[in-house]
Amino acid sequence: MAGLRHVLNLSDLGPGGLRRVLDHAKARKAARRGLPHGAPDSDAPLAGHVLASVFEKPSTRTRISFEIAMRQLGGSALTLAAGDMQLGRGETVADTARVMSGFVDAVMIRANSHADVEAFARNAAVPLVNGLTDMSHPCQIAADLMTVEERLGRGVEGMVWAWVGDGNNVCNSTIEAAGLLGFTLRIACPHGHEPDEGFVAAARARGADIRIGHSPEEAVAGADVVVTDTWVSMGQADNDERRRAFEPFQVDPMLMAQASAGAIFLHCLPAHRGEEVTDSVIDGPQSAVWDEAANRVHAQKALLLWALGKLD
Repeated sequence: MAGLRHVLNLSDLGPGGLRRVLDHAKARKAARRGLPHGAPDSDAPLAGHVLASVFEKPSTRTRISFEIAMRQLGGSALTLAAGDMQLGRGETVADTARVMSGFVDAVMIRANSHADVEAFARNAAVPLVNGLTDMSHPCQIAADLMTVEERLGRGVEGMVWAWVGDGNNVCNSTIEAAGLLGFTLRIACPHGHEPDEGFVAAARARGADIRIGHSPEEAVAGADVVVTDTWVSMGQADNDERRRAFEPFQVDPMLMAQASAGAIFLHCLPAHRGEEVTDSVIDGPQSAVWDEAANRVHAQKALLLWALGKLD
């Protein structure tokens, strides 16, 4: 519905909105230093608010982080499996959106189809946050951006990021972030596994330097950040042909050595160790994956506040 602040993609925030979200997430995290995870923030800005989280896909980080985020903001969260709702028995997405809008203040959906999330947003009377679809994963990239700025001590503007592997939903949102915040993104993927052309075109229209190739070494050379993801995402066919195509794209110590001396490694998790990344990289000193996972809470708190009109 018109006037609502949905977060279906990072572009919904705009460049200024994304920067405010990141800065607010870092400030709110710093203000909690020393508090137990379940303690509310001192201002409890979402006291009395309820978030409904709907899951069509399995989840560890998204489920836990949104529940903890709402607790820290002073609100509460309902966690719902799509298969346990009427949605799983044939109720339309539109009808579900209308019904849920009468019960809760905001909705987060982790869905199979991005089109379903768009349909939900069109019919909802409350803000909707995309917790992951086949097209994008804005919550993850907000946490990634926050983590990079914390670890490297400066804004991402002007940095060089390298994406190695599948041009999937997480890659699409990374492209979007490059367009919004102005960092160079080099993508190395197997032929036929390139990212969505629409995301690439939109980022380039904003002036972003997006380079798509097929050499991990060229993508990683001198990069400040190296990012990868699983070779087989949820819902994709897992077959030998696909794995053979991705074998040259493993992030190992030799590949990381070609990045800049202070480069960090990111992975949204879960990781298939020994496939897209080796143990020595993900557990090594350049890895920021555990900070990245923990920062989901703080980034999503800021996204929720923006969606609910409490962060201008």
